[in-house]
Amino acid sequence: MSSVRLPAVAGMFYPSDPQALSDDIDQLLKEVTSPKLVGKIVALIVPHAGYQYSGFTAANGYKLLQTHKFETVVIVSPSHREYFQGISVYDGSAYRTPLGNLMIDVAVREELIRGDSVIKESSVGHTREHAVEVHLPFLQKTIGDTTIVPIVMGDQKREFCFHLGEKLGDVLKSKNALIIASTDLSHYYPYEQAQLLDKIVIDDVAKFDYERLMENLESERTEACGGGPTVAVLVAAKKLGADSVTILHKCNSGDVTGDHCGVVGYLSAVVTKTN
Repeated sequence: MSSVRLPAVAGMFYPSDPQALSDDIDQLLKEVTSPKLVGKIVALIVPHAGYQYSGFTAANGYKLLQTHKFETVVIVSPSHREYFQGISVYDGSAYRTPLGNLMIDVAVREELIRGDSVIKESSVGHTREHAVEVHLPFLQKTIGDTTIVPIVMGDQKREFCFHLGEKLGDVLKSKNALIIASTDLSHYYPYEQAQLLDKIVIDDVAKFDYERLMENLESERTEACGGGPTVAVLVAAKKLGADSVTILHKCNSGDVTGDHCGVVGYLSAVVTKTN
């Protein structure tokens, strides 16, 4: 239980040098103009590609956290490198980035796995996965000292998505917590086709319609590599009293690089509770 998960994609998805990393995030956050929000932030939906591609989109979400504090941050990620049944909550003591360690919220982890046949305490899915890791430097630079609960979904089938969302809603109801859905949108379609596919996800998210989003993902009318985590986080946010979603930024890699041949879509959104 004392293991620290070391950075797997530092120097690839983001700088490995602490000062360069800090400066990059500062610059990305400086470029963002945040909307005025009404209500309490419950969740973010943010992308997980390399900072040179999706960093600005992610910064649109993280900019909102600069004036907030959370006791714990739950990050729900897809698994890009390992398929496994169920849902894995990291079993070690911390995740490390070039900016330092973020400790695991052991109490929340224990509540999530207690008596559960789907959500397990494990390092499976975590060792090389980037979709949790890339968010951590942003958290360190915006809200600073917090604990985290890194969750990787090995299987994004409907029952697992809704089960995780319901469980998170139950466990976090009395806590000052933020939930993050880590997702990119469609992958490697021509620019115009990608825009059509991504619009379906974005519209479902904007309407806070996680049931419709799940249906569209299942029927393959659209795609998102973190579609399951997004559904789970929206279910949890609704259970925690959230009532509104604001789309903060949307684009794809073609908007960044100018190459429209095969693009990856990115979305940043915030889920809030009015009362």
